[in-house]
Amino acid sequence: MHFLNKLLSAVTLPYWFKKISYLSTYFTNAVFYNFEDRKLKFSYQVAGTEIFTQTVNSKFSEVKAFITDVSVTHRLTYSDTRANDVAVARPLRVMMLGLRGFPDVQGGVETHAEHLAPLLAKLGCDLEVVVRSPYQKASVGKQWCGVKFTNLWAPKSKGLEAVAHTFLGVLYAAIKRPDILHIHAVGPALMTPLAKLFGLKVIVTHHGQDYNRQKWGILARNILLLGEWLGMRFSNGRIVISNVIRDLVLHKHAMHSELICNGVVMPDLNVSDSFIEQYGLQKDKYILLVSRLVPEKRHLDLINAFNLANLPGYKLVFVGSSDHPDEYVQSLIDAASINPNIVLTGFQTGDTLRSLYTHAALFVLPSSHEGLSISLLEALSYGLPVVASNIPANLELGLNPASYFELGKIDMLAELLKKNIYEPAPAETRMDMRAWVSSHYNWGRVAERTFKEYQSVF
Repeated sequence: MHFLNKLLSAVTLPYWFKKISYLSTYFTNAVFYNFEDRKLKFSYQVAGTEIFTQTVNSKFSEVKAFITDVSVTHRLTYSDTRANDVAVARPLRVMMLGLRGFPDVQGGVETHAEHLAPLLAKLGCDLEVVVRSPYQKASVGKQWCGVKFTNLWAPKSKGLEAVAHTFLGVLYAAIKRPDILHIHAVGPALMTPLAKLFGLKVIVTHHGQDYNRQKWGILARNILLLGEWLGMRFSNGRIVISNVIRDLVLHKHAMHSELICNGVVMPDLNVSDSFIEQYGLQKDKYILLVSRLVPEKRHLDLINAFNLANLPGYKLVFVGSSDHPDEYVQSLIDAASINPNIVLTGFQTGDTLRSLYTHAALFVLPSSHEGLSISLLEALSYGLPVVASNIPANLELGLNPASYFELGKIDMLAELLKKNIYEPAPAETRMDMRAWVSSHYNWGRVAERTFKEYQSVF
């Protein structure tokens, strides 16, 4: 092999011949010969195995495919003391950036990463997630379910935390040199050109048009628009979670993207209703919304519709909190305090959240902005009847038309509340919904397709 390396360095060969030299670390004997007809015959042998010979054309793509086949597909057994070892390619080193942290951190992107990351680790990724120190729980530690965490400082500021943390994260990535830097959301995507300047391969997942959220002012909205523009145009690969976003990327930025929707973990419905008793709730006697307490979720619309519907014996339950309490949160608290049948539970996880989903009578999502709502998918995975606003992201799920109401139409929403409470769906319909969700929104397939996109870019 020493002779082979010297030969490759001394002789003027096409560039791709030299690239093959790294294979010398895997084999005890390898020979290049017969360059006639612009074909390369490659023969190698590992101690204790038969000689393997392959002929490939001189096109770089074919040689690259051959290298991949040799280093990954052909697992050759060493003899003697290393009989159980195999020659395999090293894991793909991936770094995730653009989220607060996980597990049990509120947010759609955070929930997405919490389910996706461990599955990517099982598929063979050496996965490191850069998280924001104010949100990541110390009890989680440096590693969780095969995923490594790196805490970096971030200001706990609504307008600055994502950009500041991503800037520091890109500098950190420039030092660590991952094979793939995976940036989540259009705000953090603002730093895509900087990452490319450092020579990193970048994939950006577009989770939704964050600039349409009601909480942002003109300056923040334009910064997010710029983040989308830079992320979509400068990244090596783009992932979108809905057809709506894919069409936007195509028509607005003239760029191709991979559609990989969010998934759900099919829940076990065998959970006690004792967890909901602490909130004064009874099984099948409440309407549920799980979300952050932010304006685009339109909690006040739902409160007004609930009051108008006048449903004796039923309560309205909001599960979630706000990372940055503001006037909207206070207005929500004030509106809820007027009606004792409106319950604010705060952010919930684990068995309490499962119980809240399992024993609800109806799930409602009246929001004005979504990418592809994970909480809505979760509600469907429990077989819950749902009512949702008719925004494109919700319509994309293709639910029964009777499940949708026109955004902002309080009277129409109130009528749907009454209809679903007084005319509940049969148990068979709920089980059919669970089966449909399981077949269409599976985290295992999400992980496999994401890993394939990593390989494509790498």
